[in-house]
Amino acid sequence: MRLILLGPPGAGKGTQAQRIVAKHGIPQLSTGDMLRAAVAAETEVGKRAKAVMDAGKLVSDDIVIAIVSERIDQPDCAGGFILDGFPRTLVQADATEKMLADKGLDLSVVVELKVDDKELVRRVSGRYSCGNCGSVYHDTDKKPSVEGVCDTCGSTQFKRRPDDNAETMKARLEAYYKETSPLIGYYYAKGKLKSVDGMKDMDAVTGDIEAILAGVKG
Repeated sequence: MRLILLGPPGAGKGTQAQRIVAKHGIPQLSTGDMLRAAVAAETEVGKRAKAVMDAGKLVSDDIVIAIVSERIDQPDCAGGFILDGFPRTLVQADATEKMLADKGLDLSVVVELKVDDKELVRRVSGRYSCGNCGSVYHDTDKKPSVEGVCDTCGSTQFKRRPDDNAETMKARLEAYYKETSPLIGYYYAKGKLKSVDGMKDMDAVTGDIEAILAGVKG
């Protein structure tokens, strides 16, 4: 099962991805994590990426695609994977389709989480995470069972992303609608898109996603 979770920042993609990983045992592939791992492992494409980053430039789409391709070839992806934060643009989506096709693979489904802008701002403004394991919490929606202690690892160190605020969120949403939202039509045209109401309770959203995945082949 090879899938993409699509939606604006704050839609709940990270939370739902973690639940899919736990239930189905497939890895969540974050481009940021993959990039850092490739650089650390000093693979050929990792060396190319490091040279670009050392020069203070943005890593090109072809390098990112090469890193994703390299990661997908690893044994833990044999049963499928979740692409997290990629593709973000139509150019990247086309490149991803070609890369998968070259491996004899295809995306199983693209799940879109639909959430109102006002709710997205509220969610992101209250979001924070464990500084040790990365588990995500919220000021009102999802507090740790014991205040100040991570439910997952027991750490007492928490952090907030500097861009998790109302002002920055508006700019992030503008970028999403300009660059990434066209992917909704792109995958709809390919018959891959399934949409769920991300305004629902987290468990209800999980149930809707699982209903979609139950009908997915490959």
